[in-house]
Amino acid sequence: MIYPLLGIFSLRSTLLLLLLAIFTSATAQNDMKKVIYTEKAPAPIGPYSQAIEAGGFVFISGQIAIDPATGNFESGRTVGDETRQVMENLRAIIEASGCTMEQIVKCTIFLDDMKKFADMNAVYGEYFKSAPPARETVAAAGLPRSAQVEISVVVRKGE
Repeated sequence: MIYPLLGIFSLRSTLLLLLLAIFTSATAQNDMKKVIYTEKAPAPIGPYSQAIEAGGFVFISGQIAIDPATGNFESGRTVGDETRQVMENLRAIIEASGCTMEQIVKCTIFLDDMKKFADMNAVYGEYFKSAPPARETVAAAGLPRSAQVEISVVVRKGE
């Protein structure tokens, strides 16, 4: 008579342990992803985060030249001016994550016209005096708010 009760108890215990394992796994996965946000950079203009920290890296969403103080994108600026604002927006998010610009390991740059590459590159280069990150620059048919440049970066934590 005790044996059947032990079997039922074992099944319940197994189910409880399984539920605990599922809950712990889900909690651990949520702990592995941290949202980074700062008011010193533009608020997202869609359903995305400014940045996500995960696995020892910070993945920063593409930034365009939005003034974080006003939330406005001023059209008519040069690609160099836009690049400077983008880099400052990126710096604010990077610092909010506890990192520095020197920890950027990868940049992706989108330009609305590759003829503007030299002007963008001149300003971009001011931010990386030594050991610049890996990068690619891609021509894009259209960027949000008709921006000329958008840049996203990956930062390595702990270095």
